[in-house]
Amino acid sequence: MSAQLKTAMPDPPIKTSKRLLEPIERISEVLFGLIMVLTFTGSLRVAEAGREGVRTMLLGALGCNIAWGVIDGILYLMGCLSEQGRGIRSLRALRKAAAPEVAHRVIADALPPMLAATLSPAEYESMRQKLVQLPEPPAVPQLRSQEWLGALGVFLWVLITTFPVIIPFLFMNDIGWALRASNAIAIFLLFLTGYAFGRVAEYHPWVTGLAMVVLGSALVGLTIALGG
Repeated sequence: MSAQLKTAMPDPPIKTSKRLLEPIERISEVLFGLIMVLTFTGSLRVAEAGREGVRTMLLGALGCNIAWGVIDGILYLMGCLSEQGRGIRSLRALRKAAAPEVAHRVIADALPPMLAATLSPAEYESMRQKLVQLPEPPAVPQLRSQEWLGALGVFLWVLITTFPVIIPFLFMNDIGWALRASNAIAIFLLFLTGYAFGRVAEYHPWVTGLAMVVLGSALVGLTIALGG
């Protein structure tokens, strides 16, 4: 709704502003996916594991990643519906407002606080007049093709970004070396995840990258210790 209030375009009346690649959400998804995959590769015992054990681990890791990708895609669709629902409620509340000042508060509540604080009463009124001229919003939120494609994109993002951790086990016969290569790839991906988070949060990317390696390793160890 915030994007709609800022632009007040006439069509469509309610349109989700949820992007496929919201940085924090996608970073979180990669982190969760990596932790889940590492619970499988980290529990592998080189001295005891044969090719059958590696095969079982690969199937488990791949299945877990696919499941997480599906879940994340569903959560993305739920987020789209929720955002559209908020837009519909806000637009209806604005139209039912008894006075322009009430409508202005509805608009302010739908905008980011920093942006809302910079607008003047005249700007709020201009936005209100444009918004009341929009077509009637749908009765309920609707999932269109772009939302379904977005969910597919989220699924593929999770699968592709965490798949490199298990690649060494597919092409290396020596299980010990495959595990070392897998761990090196995982550490590198954890660092990239933390670095990206630092860039988004404007907080020392190199520090957050190293911290993410430590945090991710600790979470994997905790998960394995608890039987995950």
